[in-house]
Amino acid sequence: MLAALATLGPFSIDAYLPAFAGIQLSLGATPLEIQQTMSAYLFAFGLMFLFHGALSDSFGRRPVILVALVVYTLASAGAALAPNVHALILWRVVQGLSVGAGMVVGRAMIRDLFGPEDAQRLMSLVTLFFGLAPAVAPVIGGWLFVGLGWRAIFWFLTLVGALLVAIGWVRLPETHPESSRHPFHFVALLKGYEEVGIHARFLLLSLAVGFNFNAFFLYIVSAPVFLGEHLHLGPQQYAWLFLPCIVGIMFGAQLSGRAAGRYTPAKTVARAYGFMGLAALGNLAYAFALPPSIPWAVLPIMIYGVGFAMAMPSVSLITLDLFPTRRGMAASLQGFVSGMVNVLTAGVISPAVSHDPRLLALGMFALMALGFGSWRLYLRSARRKAAAPAQAAPRL
Repeated sequence: MLAALATLGPFSIDAYLPAFAGIQLSLGATPLEIQQTMSAYLFAFGLMFLFHGALSDSFGRRPVILVALVVYTLASAGAALAPNVHALILWRVVQGLSVGAGMVVGRAMIRDLFGPEDAQRLMSLVTLFFGLAPAVAPVIGGWLFVGLGWRAIFWFLTLVGALLVAIGWVRLPETHPESSRHPFHFVALLKGYEEVGIHARFLLLSLAVGFNFNAFFLYIVSAPVFLGEHLHLGPQQYAWLFLPCIVGIMFGAQLSGRAAGRYTPAKTVARAYGFMGLAALGNLAYAFALPPSIPWAVLPIMIYGVGFAMAMPSVSLITLDLFPTRRGMAASLQGFVSGMVNVLTAGVISPAVSHDPRLLALGMFALMALGFGSWRLYLRSARRKAAAPAQAAPRL
């Protein structure tokens, strides 16, 4: 259930990518307006991350998830019935405001229930599905678009939302007892955000998660141009990119699960950056040496998927454990930081670089380097904090 909830956000981002041209033609919209259906969703998605976890700290995990799923289901139906592009943008905003609850609150639920090693194993499984969603969604979306039209994509999302509401109502437990909840006061909420948000190590870890994922996400959100214009593939051929990505993410999640208990999270992340760095450098070299072609253009993206799927569970758990009494709020703010990087990638970076495979490769490398830099700064800060008590201790 938690894995399904984690997939819903990225699935809703990517399922309609193959239908961009069809939606534009059907609704008489401009390319910019179609891009705004993505940017508006991502902005609402990232903004609401600030509140999902904090609300679950006060009112419980289960009710926040169920209410959000009901809103998401209604918004998906509204998008399917949208008479014009402005209505579609509006319903995409409502989708974005509601869909992140499962991802954020689900992370907090995992840490509510399990110790560090078991939590990493389960988080690896959730990461597997989270990573699969942006890879599988455009394939399913392309089939639905070609077979039934673009509105069928949103009716499919409506069905998925309704199914999750039904399953969650019956099967989803409450993991945050009333005795552990924080009273919901707006001033206290702001103080909690201040406490978490100005924490340097927290911000560095959140940025590492966001940049790591977005080096991969850049190619997902640029898929209509990368596949359609550079690789000359149609909507039904998106699997050429996304199936290798699925393989890489599955392998990386398996490596993360096996590492739990055998290696420290820091060592697991170090090995993951080996995959990511190799992939980003290889992709850069290939893009400047040869024109893009199948399968060589997608091989580095697959290898990068191994690395980011391997690193994500460990970095996420380290972040949550910085604030053991405010895991929901920490998950919210981590998601907000990552979500804002998503908005930057989809709204600014992708439109700026997707027209040139070499610029796309540079974008991947730059985002990966920013993630690695954030991680290294976190390690340096953590070592200084660990050394501080020893230095301050009096000599006997």
